[in-house]
Amino acid sequence: MNYIKEYKDANIINNLKKLINNVKLDRVYNVMEICGGHTHSLIKYSIPSLLPNINFIHGPGCPVCVMPKSRLDEAIFLASMEGAIFCTLADLIKVPASNTSLEKLRAQGKDIRALYSPLEVLKIANENKDKKIIFFAIGFETTTPMSAVLIEKVLEMGLKNVFFHINHVRVPEPVEALLNDKDCNIDGFLAPSHVSVIIGENAYLNMANAYKKPFAISGFEPVDLMHSLLNLSLQFKNKTHNVYNEYSRLVSKNGNEKAKELIDKYFRRDDFEFRGLGVISNGGLELKDEYDYINAKKVFDIKTNTKAENKACLCPKILKGLAKPTDCKVFGNLCTPNNPIGSCMVSSEGACAAYYKYNRI
Repeated sequence: MNYIKEYKDANIINNLKKLINNVKLDRVYNVMEICGGHTHSLIKYSIPSLLPNINFIHGPGCPVCVMPKSRLDEAIFLASMEGAIFCTLADLIKVPASNTSLEKLRAQGKDIRALYSPLEVLKIANENKDKKIIFFAIGFETTTPMSAVLIEKVLEMGLKNVFFHINHVRVPEPVEALLNDKDCNIDGFLAPSHVSVIIGENAYLNMANAYKKPFAISGFEPVDLMHSLLNLSLQFKNKTHNVYNEYSRLVSKNGNEKAKELIDKYFRRDDFEFRGLGVISNGGLELKDEYDYINAKKVFDIKTNTKAENKACLCPKILKGLAKPTDCKVFGNLCTPNNPIGSCMVSSEGACAAYYKYNRI
């Protein structure tokens, strides 16, 4: 059945707008959309302009944006190695590291490939058995199972030339870190859809109860978002803090059990330094110790000299919800998608990229 048009229906959106505004909230409430995909949808459809009593705060749910410069420097080191083929997802290619970017390195002749699917690594490895294939894995819980499948296939096929640099991160830990931060004033959350397909709606229950903040798991279409915002508005009005699953057509209470089992088979929890948020305990994943022989961090003697963040870039504050892209002095002039200073301008899920693309329209 085709529901694409229904989820973009202007009449439904306008009716939801009336219902939300008729709730008559007593003040402006701060809603953080955790997912960068939600940020793009909100800006694309001008939803903030429809709802005067909701202030949208952009969260750290863009995996490329939260990547610290130190890990980008490690990517540059690995991609620069003699006889290496460096593979990763496309958004990461343009993000500036301390001295260069993967895109500039590729222009200098290094073999750096942007993949549509991690499984492309299998074909690359079979066709280049004399090369070291480095897979730089990124993403939240949405893409982690794909990396786990790739690891399983590499082991099953007995490929000896594939190595993994794992940079997978989790959603609950950075959200809890924000809730514990006295500078962050968040009243409720639009919880990510694709991540929630994996981890399930129950993953947010403890935070909702402990911090008395409502969560609404939302799809990406404007009707999804308006429906979720109606629920949050009613929860604000009624002083409740439930987890509402608007995206129930794909998200279950416990998530995808098979995917979670696959993640647990190959990965362990690890501390991760989020750009803007700092080191978060158990905020990331790492290969289990028994797979050290395919762990690029253990196999190769990686040496880097990471420089401090560009002080002109507000990306760290934006990821923490303390600034909007338009607060940044370099936004849209010195910092553009073709000449990014920070990661928020590069990624297809970055808040700066959303503002640059849609606000100008």
